[in-house]
Amino acid sequence: MTDILERARQQVLRDGIGLELPDLIAVLRLDDDRIGDLLQLAHEVRMAHCGPEVEVEGIISLKTGGCPEDCHFCSQSGQFTSPVRAVWLDIDQLVKAAQETAATGATEFCIVAAVRGPDERLMAQVRDGVKAIQEAVEINVACSLGMLTPEQVAELRAIGVHRYNHNLEAARSYFPKVVTTHSWQERWDTCQMVRDSGMELCCGGLVGMGESLEQRAELASELAALDPHEVPLNFLNPRPGTPFGDQPLMSSQDALRTIAAFRLAMPRTILRYAGGRELTLGDLGTREGLLGGVNAVIVGNYLTTLGRKPDADLDLLAELRMPIKELAKTL
Repeated sequence: MTDILERARQQVLRDGIGLELPDLIAVLRLDDDRIGDLLQLAHEVRMAHCGPEVEVEGIISLKTGGCPEDCHFCSQSGQFTSPVRAVWLDIDQLVKAAQETAATGATEFCIVAAVRGPDERLMAQVRDGVKAIQEAVEINVACSLGMLTPEQVAELRAIGVHRYNHNLEAARSYFPKVVTTHSWQERWDTCQMVRDSGMELCCGGLVGMGESLEQRAELASELAALDPHEVPLNFLNPRPGTPFGDQPLMSSQDALRTIAAFRLAMPRTILRYAGGRELTLGDLGTREGLLGGVNAVIVGNYLTTLGRKPDADLDLLAELRMPIKELAKTL
């Protein structure tokens, strides 16, 4: 039987066809002594099918905490004892954050709200916020506001939202152990509406939540079937007071195998470093992931956890000679 890396070299690198579930499982089972070869192949795939540029994004929470959903990894759920209080930002704060994000060289600024889906108050604030940002700074505006109705999808597109984020979070088979207040299908349906509207879709998930290797591969396979423009890859950062607060950190070796597997599943997709990489991978692992398939980063802090300083990521990109994608090239 052909070695999994040789099959991937022929199918993904040469032909641009992503690996399917059985081969993704084989990648995730590779021995530690083969991780270097795996990352090198994933990097070659990224360079061949995406190019050398890295997309930089900043995010900010418009409405933090008090969410009615019970996503077991999330400290913003109002159902858990995690110490995050409900807070709203005003328009001036959003504009200032967008300007600071643009100053790092970022092309994307994402407005996030901890909600099941937006009500009219939130939609009005997003409407005003997007308009104010567009008038003040040259940057693409993305949103992540939970599950949407068809009318809300149409409105976000009409006001100029460039990209919408809505993660699958976990494989369909593992999802009921992660969330019980809504279904995987509901998330999938919102993602499909966004894709059909013409907005770019940003859709990823979390790994290291207790799922099996097979379910980790299943998530990559499901995302590949959805074909989002961008996949943010998060590593669980266990938050006190949440049901997953006592989960052990994912090993850096498993994290690197996962990065490579996602790249080999989706050779042409923007694969973005998102939450948890600082704890799971550290500085060395962050570097290895950028040389193993990742071609986008969130700079600065996340929604309720601290990230690396933007200068640290930008300096690393410069050291690795990875040019930052210019705004004009993302439009």
